[in-house]
Amino acid sequence: MSPMTISTNDATTAASESSLKSCILPRTLWTPPIATSAEGIYFYLQDGRKLVDAVGGAAVTSIGNGHPKVVKAVQEQVAKVAYVYNAQLSNEPAEQLSRYLVDSSHGAFAACGFVAGGSEAVEATIKLARQYYYEISQPQRTKFISRKLSYHGNTLGALQMSGHPSRRRPYEAILDRTNFHHVSPAYYRRFALEGESEEQYVERLARELEDKFIELGPDTVCAFVAETVVGATTGVVPAPKGYFKAMKAICDKYGALLILDEIMCGMGRMGTLHAWESFGDGVHPDLQAVAKGLGGGYSPIGAVLMSKRIADAVRKGSGFWQHGHTYQAVPVSCAAALAVQQVIKSENLLQNVLSAGARLSAHLHTKLAAPSPAAPYVADIRGGGLFWAVEFDSPTGEPGFGPLIQEIAFRNGLIIMGMGGGAAVDGSKGEHVILAPAYNVTEEEVDLIADLFVKSVEEAVKSSLLPNKARL
Repeated sequence: MSPMTISTNDATTAASESSLKSCILPRTLWTPPIATSAEGIYFYLQDGRKLVDAVGGAAVTSIGNGHPKVVKAVQEQVAKVAYVYNAQLSNEPAEQLSRYLVDSSHGAFAACGFVAGGSEAVEATIKLARQYYYEISQPQRTKFISRKLSYHGNTLGALQMSGHPSRRRPYEAILDRTNFHHVSPAYYRRFALEGESEEQYVERLARELEDKFIELGPDTVCAFVAETVVGATTGVVPAPKGYFKAMKAICDKYGALLILDEIMCGMGRMGTLHAWESFGDGVHPDLQAVAKGLGGGYSPIGAVLMSKRIADAVRKGSGFWQHGHTYQAVPVSCAAALAVQQVIKSENLLQNVLSAGARLSAHLHTKLAAPSPAAPYVADIRGGGLFWAVEFDSPTGEPGFGPLIQEIAFRNGLIIMGMGGGAAVDGSKGEHVILAPAYNVTEEEVDLIADLFVKSVEEAVKSSLLPNKARL
């Protein structure tokens, strides 16, 4: 047999092996198992396992999988109009969804534009902020100020805005340091000075932001950009009381915009449609990026929400948004997102977010307290609505405790998000786990999530304290 000839048996074996080996370049050091079906917060895997999703993938699946109203809306839209190019044609779901988003903002927003995801939404806010100043004849404004220990997305523009050390590290050499600048995170527990009150801390951060404006040249700054509640980097860290009011005052003083990134924390996750509403201080942004909870995972979609100030300037200037993608305002995606938002409203799920979130919080505070073996290592339990994090001090003092909890939880049938390095600007310390179940999670499911999570944390503690060779 020549080297180029393969027998029938060999070909069958090769084909079988090929079918078992994924051709997808993974995002992880392990090969993720294959999900074959899902219902609500439950996933069923190819190997027969059943998993409870306690984090919505990445705080995405706001109403779980398989909701019949959304399934029906998507099926009907595919049969009606699957795709249009939105520079040529609009479509009914896009028009209805945009109207819903504007009308439900209580005057905060006057227009919106659609994209295909969170990173694209943040990119679009950068470009739209720049277009706004171009339209009003302030072309010298090119700079953006965001925060250290932030995460705004994986595209280059969004990554330049981010202050996530490990995600930036491979790309530092090609990131722009001329137009993107960073100030301190709004993370009172970790970065307040000894004896500094929360009010004093906010005052210090406001002075720092103003000093950065002055350093860069106040009339060169487009915007200050922040996550309303920080997501993955530091793990569900809400801004201190009065923070956004102080930041907005500085932006207004120097004619810059306030851009809020609510990709992870918005669209109901905090128990209000927009996370900034949960602060109750009346401050809303000039531009806002939303995505994950908008479509709830039923179809890729994101949106940029803009105030009347921005919308009017564009309409009176060039007259159009100078930004576009092939998959923008796609009918199927907009139909899915509209159905998700209608389910949230008709089933009163924002109220369930608050009540289920309170139940989850109570479980975490009770079950992770003494005499639990995890209690000495629990540094903080924080969050709101159905967006919670537990921050840990690693039992060994070494990084990796957050990811270890995630690994053990997966073995126990629970999907969570465990991360490390979120409590230092160099990414050297801080371990946390995020929980963000679907808005329609039941009381029984909250109890199950809490039990499985605490079991996994306690197993991770015991494993960490064993000699190296005996660890899981």
